[in-house]
Amino acid sequence: MALHCKITSIPGVLVFTPDVFGDSRGFFLQTYQTKEYAAAGLDRVFVQDNLSRSCRDTVRGLHYQLRHPQGKLVSVLRGAVLDVAVDIRRGSPTFGRFEAVELSEDNRKQFFIPEGFAHGFRVLTETADFCYKCTDFYAPGDEYGILWNDPALAIPWGDVAAPVVSAKDMKLPRLAEVPPEHLPVFIG
Repeated sequence: MALHCKITSIPGVLVFTPDVFGDSRGFFLQTYQTKEYAAAGLDRVFVQDNLSRSCRDTVRGLHYQLRHPQGKLVSVLRGAVLDVAVDIRRGSPTFGRFEAVELSEDNRKQFFIPEGFAHGFRVLTETADFCYKCTDFYAPGDEYGILWNDPALAIPWGDVAAPVVSAKDMKLPRLAEVPPEHLPVFIG
């Protein structure tokens, strides 16, 4: 097996492309193997796996947990999404910058969003099944977020004439409106 890792312009944010072995029966790929990911720079313990299904133009996020920060290794099992990680760590040299990558059932890429980042995605196909491994448990009382279309972030979501966004996510503040104590701190 071989795992290819792309280091992005924001330290710690990684894009993985596993080898896919296909023939007339279908395909096989290894979705996670501790030693290979650690050798590629991702040395984390994952404690929770999640799966969501969403329809076209659904935008989820930008979400984060403050006291129980979650690193996430995300991928798409069916369909395609534009996945986004925003550095919201106070004092970070890349504060307010984002990385975006298209994840699909065809490219089989995986995206690692470190702890201290806000995360969100937009569905590009009729439906998408989105899978993510988390480094900490979901903590309902520790939910925070940034408005997905905050103009200051300038995330290129594409043409989303009628986004499907939860009422909760529509009420999220812009990054500049978030009190400093509600943002994670950069540890260099």
